[in-house]
Parts: sequence; structure tokens; C-alpha cells
Amino acid sequence: MSVWDDLVGQDPVIAQLRSAVAASDGSSSGGGRAAGGGRAAGGGKMAHAWLFTGPPGSGRSAAARAFAAALQCAETPRGCGHCASCHQVLQGTHADVEIIRPSGLSYGVKETRELVLRASSSPSVGRWQVVLFEDADRATEAAANALLKAIEEPPPRTVWLLCTPSPEDMLMTIRSRCRVVTLRTPPVAAVTDVLVLRDGVDPVTAEIAARAAQGHISRARRLATDADARRRRAEVMAIPRRLTGVGPAVMAAEALVKAAEAEAKATTEELNEAETAALRQALGESVKGRMPRGTAGALKELEDKQKSRATRVKRDSLDRALLDLASYYRDVLTLQMGASSDLVNTELDPELRATAGNGTPESTLRRLDAIMACRERLDANVNPLLAVESLTLALRTGN
Repeated sequence: MSVWDDLVGQDPVIAQLRSAVAASDGSSSGGGRAAGGGRAAGGGKMAHAWLFTGPPGSGRSAAARAFAAALQCAETPRGCGHCASCHQVLQGTHADVEIIRPSGLSYGVKETRELVLRASSSPSVGRWQVVLFEDADRATEAAANALLKAIEEPPPRTVWLLCTPSPEDMLMTIRSRCRVVTLRTPPVAAVTDVLVLRDGVDPVTAEIAARAAQGHISRARRLATDADARRRRAEVMAIPRRLTGVGPAVMAAEALVKAAEAEAKATTEELNEAETAALRQALGESVKGRMPRGTAGALKELEDKQKSRATRVKRDSLDRALLDLASYYRDVLTLQMGASSDLVNTELDPELRATAGNGTPESTLRRLDAIMACRERLDANVNPLLAVESLTLALRTGN
């Protein structure tokens, strides 16, 4: 077992990171600045700023966390996976590894400045002070500029690990100072093997889940092990055959949005209650539930963050549904064009072939364009119900 075991189908990335970890021994032993001086380093050198990129589900955050664990590992070779340091990093409890997960729609400059200040301190127990910033593309422009200043001249033993889908999601000035680690979409066979060997999923279910997730490892695991997740996806995949007119199209849109709202509520409600209770107690709530003067602002700030998180969860749920719909029409287009690519939704083979025979590649492309347009509208904060209604009307039979 090692910290690299969860990186599925990423052998080149593992080799790259292992080489940097080996080089880091020389960088950290003397307390000097690692190779690159805050700028991107090449080859097997160590750098103080890294940018992990790759499509959703490729394992960006997992790769960054494995790298952080290997940097803090006390064993040789580093990254053993069983020492106290490795275990703490992988569990998110290491004193010198801070993991940032933006829960809302964006990450502001105030939080970034506080993060930069914390990152400037020397490591207390480990070899490095590591900041792992998941979804760094959510940083606002002001926040990104504050981050740039920290990356340009980092403290000697601080390492920044930024995760984004694409290098272009970050400011050019930031990515030019980072060493880029590019992950690929894991092959279906590799994801299937992981589900079978590590999660005990039967091979048929594992392969269907791996194909449906299109290389998204955590999504594949959820589909393979969670009956509710499979049911929700099945309901989404049933939408194309339900779009027989305007009325059914509007009803399908309403059902899709309500399902996303229910998922967001279930995901955030319990967490919101715990956060609010903890803050009220910290601010000095009385036995009768009264709050001291001057605490309303802090409670309002937390409420705003929770609303932003709920919006993000809802939007993410809708986006997953839209990507599932896109995979349906992608399969239809594959059949219409006679392409040799494997189908994503093999369990729907007869239906996909019937749909392909009843339409044209041009109409299928229009439907795919409509799905992508809906994703863009949701990202631009268009009312979800209006955006999805427009989509289902565009997808309806006969369009």
C-alpha cells in the first residue's frame, strides 16, 4: 500500500510526483527555497507552486493529497501510506497541511488573504507547510491577485497545490509560476477493476457504473454502491423518451429542478444546523437562546455562506444530470455516424438504436448544443427552472 494507490490510470503523473518528492529531500534539508524559486520547475525538480489539472473525476484532488502526504512522509521511500504523517494527511488532520474546499459559488479575497497569512508560517511538525486548494478556479479576480503575490515569493518551506479543471481557469501569471500536473480521464477498464477489487462490486454493475461515470471515479463508486444514485440517474436517462410534447417537456423540467433542490437540501440541511449551533455557542448564546449584542453580523455572514453552498450543490446536481443527458445523445450520434467508439449507456442499447434510426445527426447535434447552452445559462445564474424548461422544449420529440 502507498499514497499513490488511489490514482487510477495515472502512471505518468505518479512518476512525475515521485521524482519531485525525491528531489524535495535536498530542497527541505537545508531550509532553502526549492528549485524554481516560486516559478515553475521542470524535470524532476521540486517547486513551491503546483497546478493539478484534469477533467472532473480524473483525481486532481486525490493526486494533490497523495503528493502532500508523500512530502510529509517520514519513511523512505516517501509516500509509504502507513506512517502517522501519511495517515494524517490522507484523513485531513495533519497540522501542516491545510485543505481548502470552497463550498460556495466563489472564494473571496478576504478568505484568501487570511489563507496566505496562515501559509506563511513555518511547519510545526512536518517537513513542509502545504496548502491544498481544491477548485481554485472559484477564486474571484481579487482573490487570485492576492494568491499570486503569495506564489511569487513563497516562504522557503511552503508549498501551494492548486486544483482546477484546466490551466486556462487560472490567471496566466499564476499558472506561469506553477509546475503543471496534467491528469487524464481514467480508462473504463481501470475504473471497473478498482470497483471490483476495492469495493467488492460485481463486474457487470462495476462496468456499467464506470461507463456511465465516464471516468469520474467517485461518481462511478457512488453509482455502483448507492441504489438511490442509480435511481436518480435512471430518471434522468428516461427524459428523452418522455418528451412527446410541450406539456411533458415542461413537467420533465420541473421534476429535474425539484430533484436537484431536494438533493441540495438533503446535503446541506444537517450541516447548516451543526454550523449554526456551533457558531451560536461560540458567540455566547444564553441558556434561553438569546444572543449577545453585536453577533447578528457573524450569523448573517454564515447564513449567506450556507445559501451560496446550497446554490452550488443544486447547480452541481443539475450539471451532472445535463452531462448524463449529453451522454445519451452522444451515444445516439455515435450510432448515427457509424463511429467505432464504445457506447456510454450500454444498458440502453435497443432504445439508443431506435432513437438513432428515427432522427438525423443534425438533429442530434442540435440537441447536444442545447444541453451545452443550458449549462452555460446555469453558470451565468439564469433561473434554473427557466433554463431547464428551455432545454427540454428544445429536446422534445420532433424538434
